[in-house]
Amino acid sequence: MDLQALKNKYDIIGNDPALGEALETAVKFAPTGLSVLIQGESGVGKENFARIIHQYSQRRQNSFFVVNCGALPKELVNSELFGHVKGSFTGAVETRKGYFEEANGGTLFLDEIAELPAETQALLLRVLQSGEFRKVGSNKVEHTDVRVVAATNVHLYEAVKRGKFREDLYFRLSAAQIRIPPLRDRKSDIYLLFRKFTSDFSEVYGMCKISLKPDAIRLLEQYRWPGNIRQLQGFTQSLTAQLSQKITPTLQRIELSAQDLAPFMPREEGEPIPVVYDAAQGQQQSAFNADERQAIFKAIFDLKQDVDVLKARLDRRELPLPPAPAEEEAEWQGQEDIPQETAASAQEHTLSIRESEEELIREALEKHGGNRKKAAEELGMSERTLYRKLPPEYRKK
Repeated sequence: MDLQALKNKYDIIGNDPALGEALETAVKFAPTGLSVLIQGESGVGKENFARIIHQYSQRRQNSFFVVNCGALPKELVNSELFGHVKGSFTGAVETRKGYFEEANGGTLFLDEIAELPAETQALLLRVLQSGEFRKVGSNKVEHTDVRVVAATNVHLYEAVKRGKFREDLYFRLSAAQIRIPPLRDRKSDIYLLFRKFTSDFSEVYGMCKISLKPDAIRLLEQYRWPGNIRQLQGFTQSLTAQLSQKITPTLQRIELSAQDLAPFMPREEGEPIPVVYDAAQGQQQSAFNADERQAIFKAIFDLKQDVDVLKARLDRRELPLPPAPAEEEAEWQGQEDIPQETAASAQEHTLSIRESEEELIREALEKHGGNRKKAAEELGMSERTLYRKLPPEYRKK
């Protein structure tokens, strides 16, 4: 499989290995009849992956429907998905097909599936298992042959544990999973996407392209981009509209420094761990109470465990070499001015995670008076793991 050709076809930009793995997985699942669960944050491009699965399947000649479950009115969601008969509720002036009937023989992409109410989840499980459904207001059992590709931007198993999502439906969907990495984990792709978006926007409006100096690229990559690719695209288009000029024979490109870019960088409503500055004491203090800080550090620790698992998977994975670039690649695809992350910055990031992990353990021990067993239970780890990760001051106690 030519990954670059696949990316070009579906307008997917990026060279990150995790993105490549997600694309390879989608193509492997496509020819099967499995339902697929796509997990990823809002704005990472989950719908593109669903379209790839459909186009590489045996259903490619049939319909592909997109349903945003979060946008369906709660009182009409069953009608939208399974149809209704005339007179089944106020406003049902005629019998109507639902998406499962319309998509018979094709693929149904259910985005934001975690938003479905419990009753609808039960009906969805039944149609996945047997292909059977009933229109709202009807006792007649009907059949459909639909492949479901579901997507969510929430941790679905956490929703199961909170009682917000059916466990049996989760296991039915999660047998075939695809995880799309967020943009903050694809730092080397951020400027490549920026170049693509400013190039496209400039060509439409006859404006100069925007390029960034190395310090500005670092500033762009340091931001978390919680809205992912969708947010970066909107930001880039807005920046180009505000700072660019009409192309002239002597002006084709405008280059920005970090100082030029900084005033336009988005500001999040709240930072991951807000702090307030105490001018009197000349130090920063936490804006959270002890319980809130404990919850935040636990989340960091859980993230660290996920990162360790992913690193282990990456160490074992063997990917084919990337294809050679086309002789005439787009101007924005050039890599010559994209700085690579240095070993020092990677080491600094690892130390930061380790310090947060130690702080979490330290607070748990203090909360339980040094009782390692209780601290380990609260952190969801074994006592042996806790002992191995103890902060230095606790190792001799």
